[in-house]
Amino acid sequence: METPNLIIGREREKDILKNCMDSGKPEFIAIYGRRRIGKTFLIKQFFKNQFDFYLTGVVDSNMRDMLEYFNLQLQQYSGREWPLADSWIKAFRQLQEYLSELKKETIVVFIDELPWLDTPRSRFFRALDLFWNGWGDSQKNLKFIVCGSATTWMTNKLIGDKGGLHNRVTRQIYLAPFNLYETEKMLHSNGVAWNRHQIAECYMVVGGTPYYLAKMDRKESVAQNIDRLFFHHAGELRNEYEFLFRSLFKDSMLYRRVVELLASKAMGMTREEIVDSLGISTGGTLTEVLQNLMTCDFIREYNAFGNKRKGKLYQLTDLFTLFYLKFVKNNRNAADDYWATRIDSPVHRAWAGYAFEQLCLHHIPQIKATLGISGVATDISSWTGYENGRKTGLIDLIIDRRDETINLCEIKYSLKEYDITPAYMKSIIERMEDFRTDTKTKKALHLTFVTINGLKHNAQWGMIQNEVTADDLFRQ
Repeated sequence: METPNLIIGREREKDILKNCMDSGKPEFIAIYGRRRIGKTFLIKQFFKNQFDFYLTGVVDSNMRDMLEYFNLQLQQYSGREWPLADSWIKAFRQLQEYLSELKKETIVVFIDELPWLDTPRSRFFRALDLFWNGWGDSQKNLKFIVCGSATTWMTNKLIGDKGGLHNRVTRQIYLAPFNLYETEKMLHSNGVAWNRHQIAECYMVVGGTPYYLAKMDRKESVAQNIDRLFFHHAGELRNEYEFLFRSLFKDSMLYRRVVELLASKAMGMTREEIVDSLGISTGGTLTEVLQNLMTCDFIREYNAFGNKRKGKLYQLTDLFTLFYLKFVKNNRNAADDYWATRIDSPVHRAWAGYAFEQLCLHHIPQIKATLGISGVATDISSWTGYENGRKTGLIDLIIDRRDETINLCEIKYSLKEYDITPAYMKSIIERMEDFRTDTKTKKALHLTFVTINGLKHNAQWGMIQNEVTADDLFRQ
């Protein structure tokens, strides 16, 4: 089938959907990902809104409301009256009856925000089980597509079901945030004529969430857009943080406590440190919380280089959340031009340095491609040196390669070419020697700089083995 060209990026996902349409067998396709990531847009654009039945769940609705809505949708698509079902089993039986009457090569059913239909005591999941196992999975022309922002429900209850729907989902698609390449394409398609430095700064605030990027006004600068969306009293993203967690996670308060704790620890925390700080038990609940936060790209799990005995570290890497917690959450009375008046201020530079580090962590494949090691197995970590309990040095990003080489990456954000001074180069060399002594590595150490606008070609520049710039991070 022909695929539409209105969808920015999502090439892998479009290929999966096309393969499903051409498979000649029943398909149960589950698509999940965080709120505002573009799940509904992808499906509606891909299928050009040509569904044989469409339904969407609504947060905090009750079963009766959803059954009434189901009935209205069924009447609209079938063109005839149906008695109002008083249970989901009866509703799905009606859907089965209607679909059975269709004489089509391919039947497409799309149920959006599926988790919100599974209200308490509704027995929705049981009805879904009976619909698919009792009829759907024997219909070779049926393509049954479901979406959900409530990631815990989608991954644990549907995809991870141990009962009747165990292994019944034929294709699962996790829709991830855009990278810089996709972000640039989307902004330019919307007439936003920013350069790559400006696009990177926008990304450092809202990340790669298409809905947030679509809010950027082409007539405004990056700073003006941020002020309008976050700091104006009617800003559209001013209250997004609360809605985001409530839509994704059942116990959103615990998730927020974990995220807000990690926001206060730049290098991350071990599981034990999280347990001690929050005063919670170290059981399966925390394991589930951490796993789901990783699944939704809020945090990453990594080992500090040469310190695996300490345990894995969990670090908050979601750029939207980092910006919100630092500047918006406790700053509700800020002036409407709060951000524009802080460009290149000390507080802006401190935030930008850390946010750019997180942006780089989201673009490790692009960094590896620039280094010419896309096909080389690597481990990603950082390193902190200590002596007598005192921190002596830090390396932002370490790419430990299987070809007996380690890239020690310095990540620097600046508004112009970064100037490596002799004093700073001396401190870098001392840090490299501390790293080799501490880790006892025999591998070759390559000093690598990742910057927005490149390096100034001074005497110290010649001592750098590799250089990565913003243009490199925009690779496809």
